[in-house]
Amino acid sequence: MDKKTTGIVSYLTWVGWIVAFAAGDREGAKFHLNQSLALWLGVLVWGAFLGMVGAVLGWIPLLGKLAGFLLGAVGGVSGFVFVLLIVLGVIAAARDEERALPVFGSIHILK
Repeated sequence: MDKKTTGIVSYLTWVGWIVAFAAGDREGAKFHLNQSLALWLGVLVWGAFLGMVGAVLGWIPLLGKLAGFLLGAVGGVSGFVFVLLIVLGVIAAARDEERALPVFGSIHILK
């Protein structure tokens, strides 16, 4: 895969990231591989955090119901933001631009 295709595929799924890393142009698309990895790991950590908070607060009778509702709303909004960041990353990769994503753009995992 060329640099542009590798960058686009890396944002789509975990499987896409693995395929792009293994079979793609790693050096050319290193920026987008790093951005997508930081984004996916950030979403994984955020989802685990929301799940743990929901599990802990779920034990409290009335507060648990309210917390479940609020955490569901926060999860829905953060899911929308996640999809928006993926779209921004795919557009930047398709244009062959190295534009950092908001929030996750300063995280550098790959060297």
